[in-house]
Amino acid sequence: MVVAAGLHMYRDLEAEFRDEKKATLSVGANGPTAIVTEQDIATLPPPVQRYIRASGCLGKPRPAAVHVVFDAVMMRKPGGAGMPGVAEQIDRFDVPKRLFYMRSRMFGLPVKVLHNYEGHHASMLVRVASLFNVVDIHSDELARIETVTLLNDLAFFAPAWLVDRRLTWRPVDDRQADVTFTNGPHTITASLRFGDAGELVNFTSEDRGALQDDGSFKYVRWSTPMRTYREFDGQRVATEGDAIWHYPEGDFVYGRMKLKSYCAAR
Repeated sequence: MVVAAGLHMYRDLEAEFRDEKKATLSVGANGPTAIVTEQDIATLPPPVQRYIRASGCLGKPRPAAVHVVFDAVMMRKPGGAGMPGVAEQIDRFDVPKRLFYMRSRMFGLPVKVLHNYEGHHASMLVRVASLFNVVDIHSDELARIETVTLLNDLAFFAPAWLVDRRLTWRPVDDRQADVTFTNGPHTITASLRFGDAGELVNFTSEDRGALQDDGSFKYVRWSTPMRTYREFDGQRVATEGDAIWHYPEGDFVYGRMKLKSYCAAR
């Protein structure tokens, strides 16, 4: 649920994020780190195979974790002022685990956002001036929604994991494939669209709800078009992109990102 609490001094969200980050990155891979081969991708839809080859994954181990930092601008509503900040996220697919932390300002006050998805559970906190939470959600519905976000991160930043057995693929055409991801009680679907050079250019899903002012989630199509691929330590990843809600009354670009750093820990 969403709460508007009275003044209360909480532990700093950045300190919580640092502790979670350290614990996430210090745990070794769950089992031996597998090398991705042509045999692994042979049964995938052709555009997914091309993407994995183009990304530079073949012949390398799947990363135990992916750590990215980017400049972000987030919008609370269409036409509203953007909230710029630096965002940091860490993803593991073996656990699975997703951490997202962002610093910004709202109405002149510092704002910190922390998403924590682990196993089958998820939480989201938005804290103003370390005094009160304007968003505090821990729910199964949020966990299902964050399962979509984890798959999105995986697709763009850890494509070697697209061979995982928890993913079920359905070919569509030479530029598109649909995928279903099951993690415990949560099953979600998405469509991946690929470009001329084999790169992933868009990810869409109907399973990610937009948080409303009353604390409920509204389900509309969600997409994250990405572009401007660059190489980081032999891995080609997208460095610019948007996050869009496709409402009946019109598209709402609520987030823009530009990658600052990328690290795949093996």
